[in-house]
Amino acid sequence: MKKIFAFLILFLSLNISAFAEIPMDAKLDYNQGIDFYKLGMYERAIESFRCAIRTYPDYLDAYYNLGTVLEYLKNYSEALSVFKQMYMRNPNDYEVILKLADLSSKLEDYTTAGKYISLIPQSSQYYNDAQSLAGDIKVQTTVPAKPVNSPSTIAAHTGVYENILSPTGITTDKLGNIYVSTFSDNSIIKITPDNKRTVFLKSDKIAGPISLASDSVGNIYVANYSANNVIKITSSGVVSVLVEKLDKPYGLHVNGDMLFITCQGSNSIYRQKISQ
Repeated sequence: MKKIFAFLILFLSLNISAFAEIPMDAKLDYNQGIDFYKLGMYERAIESFRCAIRTYPDYLDAYYNLGTVLEYLKNYSEALSVFKQMYMRNPNDYEVILKLADLSSKLEDYTTAGKYISLIPQSSQYYNDAQSLAGDIKVQTTVPAKPVNSPSTIAAHTGVYENILSPTGITTDKLGNIYVSTFSDNSIIKITPDNKRTVFLKSDKIAGPISLASDSVGNIYVANYSANNVIKITSSGVVSVLVEKLDKPYGLHVNGDMLFITCQGSNSIYRQKISQ
């Protein structure tokens, strides 16, 4: 995460009378955004950073972290707009300029990316990274791009499943299917052994899913962080609430006929017998 201390020193040296203390409300929203980010609750982190900026429009740390989360979620266009706000406030922040170049490149606007790269002087610590990006852009503009309709399921050389929005929990069944909970979409995605991806479950009973676990007969358990409960999904697709009134359930583990649940809000571990 970007530090603000250097900015504050520069700001004070330029115009000490113009410096305004960051309001406490903005700091609280910013810190909440950091907490949500650490939990993988990216959409809520984004909203917290936006609230901090609305309260204090020159909150550079909030801009930086907002842009970083948007970039992580591959929302490059919005991330670019956020970093442009930082650039307007400090045109000599070469880290931000490199970000603008990189995001422009990801949006395939190579001309603009090149213009940003040209703003980074050789004396900057980001110069070498900028030149490396310039080399990548040259390759992108000379090698034919991958067809738009080509599949983007799994990269054979890395084994990485891509384009899953805010993934949190993961489990498998004995048939080799993979189940992934997506926090911001309140759904469970299923990926089959041949890499076909479908929505396994999207229900109003899922609210902020964090962890997943499965037992030997194919039942799947979901820790609903936002609903303070754990639900059970049978192999036939029947959904029911297994445990209620938990305080921010987070981690799940199945051992035989016992389900263990970590509860972040109460700093405790709950044990529940399950019927298989």
